[in-house]
Amino acid sequence: MPASPSTARVINDRLALSLLQQEGPLTAGRLKELTGLSRPSVADLVERLTAAGLIEVVGESGEQRRGPNAKVYGIVADRAHLAALDVRTEGVSVTVSDLLGRVLAEASAPIDTGVGTGPAVEQAVALVERAVKEAGVDMPHTVGIGAPGLIDPGTGELRNSSGLPEWHRRLVAALQERLPEARVSVENETNLAALAEQRDGAARDRDTFVLLWLGVGVGAAVMLDGIIRRGASGGTGEIGFLPVPGTTGLPSATDCGGGFHSLACAAAITDLAATHGVTATPEPGEPRAAALVRTATAEPSLPPHTAFLDTLADRLALGAAAVTSVLDPGCVVLAGEIGRAGGQPLATLVQSRLAALSPLPTEVRASELGGEAVLRGALLTARERAQEELFGYHSSGRPDA
Repeated sequence: MPASPSTARVINDRLALSLLQQEGPLTAGRLKELTGLSRPSVADLVERLTAAGLIEVVGESGEQRRGPNAKVYGIVADRAHLAALDVRTEGVSVTVSDLLGRVLAEASAPIDTGVGTGPAVEQAVALVERAVKEAGVDMPHTVGIGAPGLIDPGTGELRNSSGLPEWHRRLVAALQERLPEARVSVENETNLAALAEQRDGAARDRDTFVLLWLGVGVGAAVMLDGIIRRGASGGTGEIGFLPVPGTTGLPSATDCGGGFHSLACAAAITDLAATHGVTATPEPGEPRAAALVRTATAEPSLPPHTAFLDTLADRLALGAAAVTSVLDPGCVVLAGEIGRAGGQPLATLVQSRLAALSPLPTEVRASELGGEAVLRGALLTARERAQEELFGYHSSGRPDA
């Protein structure tokens, strides 16, 4: 059954907005070419979207042989503003941007958890409010938060966990209270990193892959057919609890010690480096484990570095083999501060070990975004949610019900 005229207009408007988001500013003529619509249909949708305040004239095309230059239309960037948070155990980073993702303000600060949950939440909220003010924004339309831990698939809330500080869970409610008009949502940090790597990083050409996050803790994100898979309880990717050989025991339901975490977390990597006599001087803000891996990969021919990297690759391949044997993703991205520090040299070592453990061909790649991936992923999701709401307009200019 053909779409009704009103439905067709909505579909055409959304198609045009999507093209303007992906391609940047376009002329009506170029919109006609990309959409396949008639010239009158394009003229009508340009008029509707302009009247709705979603697009505006942002310039003119180059010199024309005849007649005036064509107007160039773009999305109204300040129609909505976004805030993204990367929440870690020890601190928070914030980015504020316009609807096109252009950064207007950034801030980060450690959180003093020794003062108690309430004051810790207040420190984090104050940081967000300061960044919003510096960006010249009254109220962000959407706030995207990336945090460690499990997200309840039914409620979308961060689940209680004995391994995470209470202020993480309180932060979401506090931000919603202080920014009452904003749409606040939270997502697992590793899932956000995978979204960012798939959009802007090492997995740009993949819609199926697994991301291994290597930082203070370890985790995994699973993207299958372009969709992040969260599992029945939101726990897909809790690879730190994976029982593996080489540990002193087994993990439990409340403690990942004895699991893959015991081999691949930052503390374990630091201990491994000490065993092999590897030393490093961290750069400002660089985690010690990342500095050790970076130093070893910079001079891999030194005997201590070779032994350290070989053992580390063996360890990482154990976790990767378990995931790939079940999911067969064809690609694994080593992410987080440590994955970024190891770069492609470490990824190549892991790939060679993985090939010996699994019959399934799997490419191992290094993250291109490193520790920035979570914040970028949070910004991407905030932007998409805002655009879904703002761009869901009928021809009358009213949002979809």
